[in-house]
Amino acid sequence: MNQELALSIGSNIRETRKTKSISQEQLALLTTIDRSYLGRIERGEVSITVEKLYQISQTLNVDPKILLP
Repeated sequence: MNQELALSIGSNIRETRKTKSISQEQLALLTTIDRSYLGRIERGEVSITVEKLYQISQTLNVDPKILLP
């Protein structure tokens, strides 16, 4: 995954999470993803797997396509 794509997906996750008034810590707990790793995903520092993207979208109750650029 290139850096621009990782940044865009991370930004979309962060915006969606904030729109739904869910803290990063709450989302991490609900998805069983380590909070620091979730932060790295939101900052575009790591590549996210399709499985993690789906897990996050399910927790945020949005279509996974919403989180893609």
